[in-house]
Amino acid sequence: MTDTVRFGVSLGLGLLDEFDQLIRKQGYPNRSEAVRDLIRRRLLEEAWQAPEHRTFAVLTLIYDHHTMGVSERLMELQHESHTQVIGSFHVHVDKETCLEAVVLKGRGRDLRALADRMIALKGVQYGHLNMAESVGHAH
Repeated sequence: MTDTVRFGVSLGLGLLDEFDQLIRKQGYPNRSEAVRDLIRRRLLEEAWQAPEHRTFAVLTLIYDHHTMGVSERLMELQHESHTQVIGSFHVHVDKETCLEAVVLKGRGRDLRALADRMIALKGVQYGHLNMAESVGHAH
């Protein structure tokens, strides 16, 4: 960061106290770092909506593998999207439940569409898409 600018933010005391507790818990050294991260995250969320924005993401899924066809359909969707799916990691949580982390690369809107299709499958109990900053793009 070459040019740094100071600016003021007005907050209610209660909101500031909650924010300070949160950033302490998360280990931020100061408010400035926490605010920078919040701004970066929000800018990135907005950039993901741009039609050509390319990014990386991890889709976390928890599903009941006893639900008929869910494992097979998840695998089919990954193969159908082989240009976006870099790889996956599968964990047996317990006798019925699996956790799968799928690493993705591509346009943000396409990754969101793929994630939505996978999360919507019957048997998927939880799904979350975590997009990351694209390589070479920094704030």
